[in-house]
Amino acid sequence: MLKRMLFMLLLAVPLAGAAQLPDFTDLVEKQGPAVVNISTTQSVRNPLLPQVPNLQEDDPFYEFFRRFIPQPGPGAPREFQSQSLGSGFIISQDGYIMTNAHVVEAADEITVKLSDKREFKAKVIGADRRTDMALIKIDASGLPAVKFGDPNKLKVGEWVLAIGSPFGFENTVTAGIVSAKGRSLPQENYVPFIQTDVAVNPGNSGGPLFNLKGEVVGINSQIYSRTGGFMGLSFAIPIDVANDIANQLRTAGKVTRGRIGVVIQPVSKELADGFGLSRAQGALVNSVEKGGPADKAGIEPGDVILRFDGKPVAASEDLPRIVGGTRPGAKVSMQVWRNKGARDVQVVVAEMLDEKAARQARRGGGKPPVTAPTQHGLSLSELSEGQRGELKISGGVLVENVQAQGAAARAGIRRGDVILAINNQDVKSIEQFNQMMGQFDKGRIVAMLVRRGTNSLYIPFRVDGP
Repeated sequence: MLKRMLFMLLLAVPLAGAAQLPDFTDLVEKQGPAVVNISTTQSVRNPLLPQVPNLQEDDPFYEFFRRFIPQPGPGAPREFQSQSLGSGFIISQDGYIMTNAHVVEAADEITVKLSDKREFKAKVIGADRRTDMALIKIDASGLPAVKFGDPNKLKVGEWVLAIGSPFGFENTVTAGIVSAKGRSLPQENYVPFIQTDVAVNPGNSGGPLFNLKGEVVGINSQIYSRTGGFMGLSFAIPIDVANDIANQLRTAGKVTRGRIGVVIQPVSKELADGFGLSRAQGALVNSVEKGGPADKAGIEPGDVILRFDGKPVAASEDLPRIVGGTRPGAKVSMQVWRNKGARDVQVVVAEMLDEKAARQARRGGGKPPVTAPTQHGLSLSELSEGQRGELKISGGVLVENVQAQGAAARAGIRRGDVILAINNQDVKSIEQFNQMMGQFDKGRIVAMLVRRGTNSLYIPFRVDGP
């Protein structure tokens, strides 16, 4: 009996130094009124209606479509209203609101509902699809507004809280911790996402992510899910990135970004060894736009960009964010690694275009290629002048075949690739290719520059001997 009483007493006494769970009540009470519910409507064509071209009655195909494509009945609507929900938060007392671009994209009408149940029609000031950021405004004054925090001071493991409208349930509060910082996601080159395990679901998009001081440190943007629902991985746009975008949208109505005209790829451990780098770092340039800023600065394929405007480029995904955040026209210093040494170059940043044109290169005609077997699991052929003209290259050899289980197959070389260079030395012919490869010891890793379609990339290739 005495042992049981002592055990119960120990349970009742908190352990010295035990961490207490945070109390979010004061934060929610003070900051909740600045969080809004956003609903949008847009007109969508009835998907059940057949796609009938708009033809004149004297068009020879008019009668065909009239007879053989069923027409809707007299009461069938040609359009219906599609509705969607999201969240946002007030950043100024005069009604400016931050949210996600995908929340208000293509909306015909935007309704903002405050926590006190007042509703306002909103207009879009501007949106940026590359960062999924939008700025909207309602005609109101004296509104509660959030305070911004510094996402750079966030620590992994720190408590954070989200307020939003998941599935339309307004002012829903969820909490968790910062899981990681500076996350790069596929097709998202301009945002170093904050990863959390805060429960975020459809309708939370555009809502704020708070730290324990009640400051907004991010905008909840997307989740990783195999089911469509929350699975413990949510991502927020850092508020400093969002605020920069919002300021540009507010003053200019659009976002301008810098560009230098290079195509880059990651630096693997094998490529780092081949280039003489002490570790895998930087962004490897595999092609340079002719006449672009990098070309004018003397940047060459095979250069590894280590720093840009004083900022370290730890990984290739860092470079688009740093360059994109640089104002067009700025002259900045760039540190590159070339021939096993670092050097500084000056580059004048240009403005990124809204539209990017890409054409699939075609291989030209000419005489049938002469195929020559080589070592390393490859069969190569010389390129004709027509092929080189179409590809806009002066040299290279064409990969006609790749031996299964050979060195080339293991490296990832494919049939149809064009080998342009080895360790930054141009390849002009099959004979030269064989001579260059014969200089390397078995097991040596070389950096092979390959043209694949319209893109170029470096591939680490382990020499298997003659």
